[in-house]
Amino acid sequence: MSAVRILLVEDDPLIREFVVEALREEGYHVVHAANGEEALAWCGRLVVDLLITDVKLPGSVDGWQIAERCREHDPGLPVIYATGFSPVAPRPVLGSLMLQKLYRPEDIVRAVRRVAPDQA
Repeated sequence: MSAVRILLVEDDPLIREFVVEALREEGYHVVHAANGEEALAWCGRLVVDLLITDVKLPGSVDGWQIAERCREHDPGLPVIYATGFSPVAPRPVLGSLMLQKLYRPEDIVRAVRRVAPDQA
């Protein structure tokens, strides 16, 4: 069984660290980005099985845009949005999941299990 590959986009280093650790403990392969520009670079060159993105990010690219751009490369890519507050109207991609901040590590693991493709 190969590990599900996850791209995590989170600007808060503490949250990013605990989510990466929680997911890796569950056997997931995680790459991470601290902002939208970094995330788009990963989307363009890396095939992942799942995207987890904060909605509100520093810079000019938000979580909504990351999901839309990643879906251009992989139309069926499952997406989990993490949000506390976003100044723009929500526009989640079809088949995505919203997770309210502040969440516990087990909440994110449970959400990943719900949307991650089965790896046989």
